[in-house]
Amino acid sequence: MDNRLLELLVCPLCKGPLEHVRASDERGAELVCHADRLAFPVRDGIPVMLEQEARAIDAAAPSQPASL
Repeated sequence: MDNRLLELLVCPLCKGPLEHVRASDERGAELVCHADRLAFPVRDGIPVMLEQEARAIDAAAPSQPASL
C-alpha cells in the first residue's frame, strides 16, 4: 500500500491513525485502528473503510508491523 495514501487515511469511526498490517493467514492486509480495536480489510489493494466490513480484534493480541 502506498505510504502517502496511508498517511491520509484515518479510522472512519474515531478519525484516529491506522496501522497497515499484513496478516500471515488468509485475511491478507488490513488497516488496524487500535483505539476502536477494529481491522479494516484491504482487498485488491483497496482499503474497505466500512464499519460493517471491519473485524473486531483482540486487544491482547500483538499486531505485526508491515514490512517495507
